[in-house]
Amino acid sequence: MDRIAKRVEALGQTRFFGSLDQEGLRWLAARAHEQHLAAGEMLFFSGEPASGMFVVISGTIRAFQQNTDGREQVMHVDRAGATIADVPVFDDGPYPASAIAEEDTDLLLLRKEDVRELCLKQPTFALSALKLMAERVRKHAHLVNVLSLHEVGQRLAFLLLSEAEKTGQMQKGSVNFKLDLSNHEIATHIGTVRDVVSRALARLQQLGLVTLKLRAVRIPDVQALKVYAEGQH
Repeated sequence: MDRIAKRVEALGQTRFFGSLDQEGLRWLAARAHEQHLAAGEMLFFSGEPASGMFVVISGTIRAFQQNTDGREQVMHVDRAGATIADVPVFDDGPYPASAIAEEDTDLLLLRKEDVRELCLKQPTFALSALKLMAERVRKHAHLVNVLSLHEVGQRLAFLLLSEAEKTGQMQKGSVNFKLDLSNHEIATHIGTVRDVVSRALARLQQLGLVTLKLRAVRIPDVQALKVYAEGQH
């Protein structure tokens, strides 16, 4: 498989570009630039001028914000098939968050000008891209709501429910899954510190809402944990 064909395959596996026909995919693939990051290498910094958007071919990218005290808030973690930094393509602003490779990662860089030209050529694609961006706005609004209006225990419950939805095995209202995140990583997702996460996990176990052993998590009653997360307990 030649390099253009590999780029076409990578673009076609994304939700953002998945609606494009082969002609559109090949047109964009011919203009894409391949990029490799080693683990721990920055992709871009918050506030930096944006040259374009990225497609993750392999590896993992973590997008985050950092306050003046150095505390990190994870915005999202993206793996193969994800697109990153689409907003600056359309508003001409800088990158809204920083992004770093959590492991060796291969990406495609798509110039703003090329993506915009494609939108003009294929209005159906443009509408599909706008729908995806609208979904992301809703997710970010939910994140703001969770961080600002819920206590740490509730934020933790939301995160566990999200992880369970992604990788868990549901059976009769309960779910089992492996928690790959460390307590420090959990803290960066829910806006707190590691020690507070440890106490919140212990509290959920005391309440019988969660069991945790060697990062193997069991939620015996998913609905009960949802009620707790929403603050209806």
